[in-house]
Amino acid sequence: MNIIVDLPALKILLIAIIFLSILIEIKTGGTGIGALLGMIAAAIFWGSSYINGLVNIYHIALFLGGILFIVIEAVTPVTGVFAALGIVMMLYSVILALGGNLNAIYMLLGALVIAVAVFALIVKYLPASQLWQKMILKDMSTKERGYISSIDHSSLLNKTGIVLTKLRPSGTIIVAGTPIDAVSEGAYIDEGQTVRVIKIEGSRIIVRKI
Repeated sequence: MNIIVDLPALKILLIAIIFLSILIEIKTGGTGIGALLGMIAAAIFWGSSYINGLVNIYHIALFLGGILFIVIEAVTPVTGVFAALGIVMMLYSVILALGGNLNAIYMLLGALVIAVAVFALIVKYLPASQLWQKMILKDMSTKERGYISSIDHSSLLNKTGIVLTKLRPSGTIIVAGTPIDAVSEGAYIDEGQTVRVIKIEGSRIIVRKI
């Protein structure tokens, strides 16, 4: 007698719950918030499919192996290799369980969309684990954190300086006692000549001989 999970919509829902529970566990570091629900959904999906002859032990072992790799990633200081491999194993096992054809891929994608959409709605309310922090870049490169994309040279505009090293056309000038890399407007300018900053183009300071 066939048991449950014969309806595509129900299969998609169960798979969505399984992947949602995994995302929750990755985010929370295995606190068990979504584990129970995921285990129930997985037991129904795989148990029913096995009894109905739709999957074999290999498919189930592949899925469980993927979960094992994700757990290893969560408890060891690695760089995401185990988690990536685990996810691939799980996705492949589910595709095989759904028939291993194009329709199976569509069903899997539908389940993933549902899982990600629900996870996006609740993610900010969940505590963050070390694994999640490794996967998500949280810090922004701001001035307050010491990150500066380029130095603002706008204050040098129209300032005068002395050529320290010959501009051919690039070289060094001194403005208010500070050496600054500069580029001449076109002609070479010898050492000791007086120049004026006439243009600032990002980090490029263009000078003209006075």
